[in-house]
Amino acid sequence: MKRDSTIKKVVLAYSGGLDTSVILEWIKEEYGAEIIAFTADVGQGEEVSEAKEKALATGAAKAYAVDLMKEFVEDFVFPVLRAGAIYEGYYLLGTSFARPLIAKKMVEIAEREGADAIAHGATGKGNDQVRFELSSYALKPDIKVIAPWREWDLKGREDCINYAQARDIPVSVTKEKPYSMDANLFHISYEGGILEDPWAAPPKDMWRLTVDPEDAPDVAELVTIDFEKGNPVAINGDKLEPVALLKKANELAGKHGVGRVDIVENRFVGMKSRGCYETPGGTLLYHAHKAVESITLDRQVMQLRDEIIPKYASAVYNGFWYAPEREVMQRLMDDIQTAVTGTAKLKLYKGSVTVLGRKSPNSFYRQDVVTFEEDNVYDQTDADGFIKLNALRLRIAAQLEADDSEPLPLSHYIE
Repeated sequence: MKRDSTIKKVVLAYSGGLDTSVILEWIKEEYGAEIIAFTADVGQGEEVSEAKEKALATGAAKAYAVDLMKEFVEDFVFPVLRAGAIYEGYYLLGTSFARPLIAKKMVEIAEREGADAIAHGATGKGNDQVRFELSSYALKPDIKVIAPWREWDLKGREDCINYAQARDIPVSVTKEKPYSMDANLFHISYEGGILEDPWAAPPKDMWRLTVDPEDAPDVAELVTIDFEKGNPVAINGDKLEPVALLKKANELAGKHGVGRVDIVENRFVGMKSRGCYETPGGTLLYHAHKAVESITLDRQVMQLRDEIIPKYASAVYNGFWYAPEREVMQRLMDDIQTAVTGTAKLKLYKGSVTVLGRKSPNSFYRQDVVTFEEDNVYDQTDADGFIKLNALRLRIAAQLEADDSEPLPLSHYIE
């Protein structure tokens, strides 16, 4: 494959692992380009602190390690939570909305450093290549993208190890885990390896953020979550900044084994893929949010929003975070959330989240209307005409099906 000779400087999304360390050297060799390594800290843990030194030791001309956790939670986690978005009934989209933030910062650094291209280590089979590149093109239409897994002749991990050893690339090679994982402050995703068999159970020691529900405490824990305009602002009455709040939610839900999901999903590139996701705090906040919505949203508004959720979730999953349709849907979702202020009370126990109560100053719930006891605000006889009007088409259809006679006069059905 002929390389683009105009590419002289490249910003590489760098994790410090085997793949991106090999990619760093490969781009230098194949393109003759200067490499600027970029590691985004979205809460994935200890690897961030080492990545900058590793990148420089591997031959990067410059290296960035940027703490993006506040922006990640405020501008990506919370908007998706406000939208109530979930993909194919289970997936809370943690990796999907982390990629556009990383791409955004890569483009910013490319512009600051005068780079000609960006590069990433996503494979040619997955969703992440689409998310990185759609986001990058949306933000900088003339940016060039290098995707080595679509260009080189290395076939897998063994080839990467041999490549690294032949060039003295400083990477620690250990026994490969029977799966791959990607972590951020919101969740951890697991796929590949043993998980490629949809009949095989995930290894018991795979999970990192949650205890096994069978080993979770035998005593349930009650938690309250406060919301203001759709955003969580307090846990158990304690006001917390967004990052601290998500960490606290992870801690509480994780110790009770809440937030594990094992699904076969439909990738945007056309194949089905088995993925396991661990989202303890996100699962707790999702259910708490729905509880407060249940008393603060008008019925028709909620139904309209629920019709839009699959489109919104697909847009995020497929990499269209910066697309106009996602932004339009987000504005609608956020407008709907202006009344979603209140408190949810939940029980955490052995992997489950159960809503025990909800309250709000904006509640549509009226006990004096819904009560089975005597009231002065609802005339039950009104229901008779309501039901007959709604039954009109059903009764006509049934009569026509019963015989071929002429329809009876309307007065027959509504008197």
